[in-house]
Amino acid sequence: MKKVTIKEVAEAAGVSTMTVSRVLNDRPDVSAVTRKRVQEIIHEMSYRPSAVARSLIRGKSHTLGIAVFGLEHYGPSSTLVGVEKQAVELGYSMLVSLMHDGVPGRETQQQILENLLSRQVDGIVWAIAEHEVNRDWLCQRTRELSTPVAFLNMQPRPDTTMVAVNNYAGGRLATEHLLKQHYRRIGLITGPLSWWEARQRQAGWRDALQESGLSTEGLEVYGDWSAASGEAGMRRLLEQSPDLEALFASNDQMALGAFQAARSAGRRIPEDLAVVGFDDIPEAAYFDPPLTTIRQDLRRMGTLAVQLVHRIMEARWREEGFEPEVLWVQPELIVRHSSNS
Repeated sequence: MKKVTIKEVAEAAGVSTMTVSRVLNDRPDVSAVTRKRVQEIIHEMSYRPSAVARSLIRGKSHTLGIAVFGLEHYGPSSTLVGVEKQAVELGYSMLVSLMHDGVPGRETQQQILENLLSRQVDGIVWAIAEHEVNRDWLCQRTRELSTPVAFLNMQPRPDTTMVAVNNYAGGRLATEHLLKQHYRRIGLITGPLSWWEARQRQAGWRDALQESGLSTEGLEVYGDWSAASGEAGMRRLLEQSPDLEALFASNDQMALGAFQAARSAGRRIPEDLAVVGFDDIPEAAYFDPPLTTIRQDLRRMGTLAVQLVHRIMEARWREEGFEPEVLWVQPELIVRHSSNS
């Protein structure tokens, strides 16, 4: 079958090829009547514009750059799924820059950013976790770019577009649920406190206890997101606080390790020790007993980040303004048997 050209569409619609191009690129300088007529002709003639030609016309590569770190963890890998699905739906290909090892410091992140920019990506989703003070310089650098960047899970900053799970609210939800079950000695296994998310979950736990007039002394140990650190942390907590009644583990993997340590110490879950995790990994419902946890919709977070970047790009193409946005994804308490005796 002969391929229909833009010139043939223009002749059939009685307009110029430039007008057809404006309709295809959703330009505002076309009347509603003309736009409708051209769209009808495009449909009738089954015209399919060349992706390469459209990229040249619009100065766009139809590629999103994705900077990501920590895919061995449930959170980053789930977020990337949401990014990929939304990118495909909007017609973008993805250029993934994956950081494998070590703490993502300034030099490494700067290399990743410059590499993505050199590949002429249309926009960037920055999914590398915020560690300590590794983000201030980066946010300042991206404000100077014509390429839009949406950050994931970081402390909000002025004039910066970001999407984040409300980790503080999640920490409070977990702790308040245990308080409602009449537990008072509620321990915490944190994530690595160089991560902003871990500090926010810690703050939610601490504030919920203190506002209930309860002490946090001797009830906090540190983990690194792994099940092994959860097991070691649970052992330390039981040594520090033999009267421990409940536990908030800052992710589900650490909760799994805590299960093992509690059983080794002769503690039954939930009869002797209630446990709440964070993430709602697919396996959480199959723990023994099934794990109460805080569900965070990580795929939605990735989806929203791509939508934000897309909206900024489209606004700039139409020469419209676009103010930086901060979008919060709210967590949800999923109650299972591990916290209900």
